[in-house]
Amino acid sequence: MKKTVVLYPGLSVSHFVPMVQLADVLLAEGYAVVVAYIDPTVKGGMGLPAVVDRLAASKPSVAFHRLPRIQDGRAFAHGADFLASYHDYVGKFDEHLRDLLLSMPPGSVHALVVDMMSVGVLGSVAGELGIPGYTFFPCSASTLATSVQVLAIRAEGRPSLGELGDAPLHFRGVPPVPASHLTEEVYQDPGSEAYRAMANMFSGIREAHGILANTFGSLEPRAVGALGDPRFSPKMPPLYCVGPLVAGSGEAKEEGKHECLAWLDEQPERSVVYLCFGGIGAGNHSAEQLKEMAIGLEKSGHRFLWVVRAPPPDDDTDQPFDPTADPDLDALLPEGFLGRTRGRGLVVKLWAPQAEVLRHAATGAFVTHCGWNSVLEGITAGVPMLCWPLYAEQKMNKTFMVEEYGVGVEVLGWQQGMVKAGELEAKVRLVMEGEEGERLRARVAEHREAAALARKDGGSSRAAFGQFLSDAGSLAQPLTRPYTCASG
Repeated sequence: MKKTVVLYPGLSVSHFVPMVQLADVLLAEGYAVVVAYIDPTVKGGMGLPAVVDRLAASKPSVAFHRLPRIQDGRAFAHGADFLASYHDYVGKFDEHLRDLLLSMPPGSVHALVVDMMSVGVLGSVAGELGIPGYTFFPCSASTLATSVQVLAIRAEGRPSLGELGDAPLHFRGVPPVPASHLTEEVYQDPGSEAYRAMANMFSGIREAHGILANTFGSLEPRAVGALGDPRFSPKMPPLYCVGPLVAGSGEAKEEGKHECLAWLDEQPERSVVYLCFGGIGAGNHSAEQLKEMAIGLEKSGHRFLWVVRAPPPDDDTDQPFDPTADPDLDALLPEGFLGRTRGRGLVVKLWAPQAEVLRHAATGAFVTHCGWNSVLEGITAGVPMLCWPLYAEQKMNKTFMVEEYGVGVEVLGWQQGMVKAGELEAKVRLVMEGEEGERLRARVAEHREAAALARKDGGSSRAAFGQFLSDAGSLAQPLTRPYTCASG
């Protein structure tokens, strides 16, 4: 009987896509793969339903199993209480996941791998069924190392981090991180629902049998070393660096070739600056910021490919905001901009096939929001980056990219809430023309080669993956007694 690994990804494109990339290696190792997922049309994450469909079509050997909908379909909250309400919502599907696991032949499930934001299911389901439970951490090892140390500091009753401003905090395994760059939840009162949800999530991660991280050892050796040092973190489970897990060139293909790829085919090698700030629903800049960006790009004189989304409404308006709405480029961008830059610039609405754009020979630099998937896509494509973080752990990623990995340069204006045209022009010129750009290019090329080696047979990530499978096999304890589901 072929052993099966069940993957349980989260309700976010940035968590869902890299986790499903695990299936390729599992299939190559002779395992069956089941992807259990919550119906994305209910709570969906922008663009997630289409992504699920494309991934399922591109991986015919993988069984995609949509869990039944629940009676209470109320949306989880956004803002400060997002994490707590997300955990509450996902927890309502535990019984459906349990039913799925029980429907599989006894002893056939080798391991259950769940998204970091769904770790509650490891205790409520995997532990009860005797199935080895692992968590998938779609962020950097540096973020993990920083987060567990921050929580330890707060647990000791240290002063409020919000009072520290930009003061650098020193953690093991990472460069100094400004206090202002930590995620929003750590600033909350320890008794708040938001803080407890975050603390419980990391407590659940530590109680997993292991952590599969979307990174590779040579990119973050200090953070990986710190996480594996029992003197630093005696309660941390084994860390398996199995990345980089990035989408393959054939997975996100639409019918026909996207217009931007055809346009890139006509541009000289390494001549284009690519600007994109995350998936649909994220990275919506104000109208004023869009104009500053347009002016900076035009004055730089360099070719560019820019993904533009409609700006959010002004704070003093109550009108609903649809981040997927088509932007009115003529109204948003400076008068005559599109005409003046025609030929050397291309503006596309909402979305571009990013992995393919970054791998294209014409792409020479990447202006990014520093989401971890984008960082890995830039590294594996060998493209230097201009770091413009927006939210979540992206500010920490910026620090690691600039100070630790040496693959990017910071666009400073984000800290004041506005990147001026002059700075964007100067930073584009620096990366595309100057010695600093060549240094960044050489460094990211080294990481690209190391990433390719890590994923090959005998490489560090492939070896870590094999160790995970071996360790899971030694932990498996198939049910030896009948089990009755609460719903049954």
